[in-house]
Amino acid sequence: MDPSPINLTQTFHYSTNTHSYQIRWTSLGDATSPPLVFVHGTPWSSRVWQVYAQSLARYFHVYLFDNPGFGESPLGQPLPDKEYTISKAVALDADLAQQSEVFAALYKSWAQTWPQQQNNTTKAAHVIAHDHGGLMSLRAHLVHGCKFASLCLINVVALGPFGQPLFRLIAENEGVFAALTGPVFEGVVESYIRDAAFRELGMETMAMLKRPWVSSEEGRRSFVRQMVQANSRSTEEVEGRYSEVGEKMPVRIIWGQEDRWIPVETAQRLKEALNARDVVLIDGAGHLVMYDQEGKLGLELGWWLNSVS
Repeated sequence: MDPSPINLTQTFHYSTNTHSYQIRWTSLGDATSPPLVFVHGTPWSSRVWQVYAQSLARYFHVYLFDNPGFGESPLGQPLPDKEYTISKAVALDADLAQQSEVFAALYKSWAQTWPQQQNNTTKAAHVIAHDHGGLMSLRAHLVHGCKFASLCLINVVALGPFGQPLFRLIAENEGVFAALTGPVFEGVVESYIRDAAFRELGMETMAMLKRPWVSSEEGRRSFVRQMVQANSRSTEEVEGRYSEVGEKMPVRIIWGQEDRWIPVETAQRLKEALNARDVVLIDGAGHLVMYDQEGKLGLELGWWLNSVS
């Protein structure tokens, strides 16, 4: 059952060299508790974490936010003097490089308010990331210098080659998909989301996950844009440095054994690349582990956070 929505009541304003962003976020729990940050992927939003956020807020100061163009956060807007100079390559890159930069800035703004960790001079949060949120977190650490207390990666985009066939299909036929409307477009979105889950998603959950993309023309354009961007992802800038991550923090990898988007074999490859502590494979779960096996994932997250706190 999807919980009552947690309102993202705060707004973080940030500008890169080309875009301005307004990121919606909120926090739950005691501000003196250890910080815990959830990072969502595409085409999702912070809503996928709400059950876990509400439970873990008893023990942690939990942060939720929506990436630009997802959930409650609008797309980044070109700066007035950059509007006509942004190439298509830069615009597509905004989904990865700029979103990671924005997340890093948001994370550092939060860190300024955190109490000093006992026996540790570094203010750092535990981070739990899913899908391309994993690559965002790794870039935030390796490229932008964010310090994490621990990192838990769940069915993440992090190693190439990757990508759904649908990404390339939409990228090569962007105009065709952008022209789809009504039930036809909704069917494409629903089929895509359904493929991410191993179990049948409930009607309320499916409606929540697809609503941002099918309820308006802006949503439809954004969905097509995200798919085109997903076809352009690159890990080259950071993949060669992955071995540094496990040397600086404890890392756990969790994977749905039935993931049809990113093969389960990727989990072991990623463990070796990151020098992660362990890999947990969850039976009966696809890419959307949080809906396929809500209880099992909750147990594994609780055990992990208890072991590294």
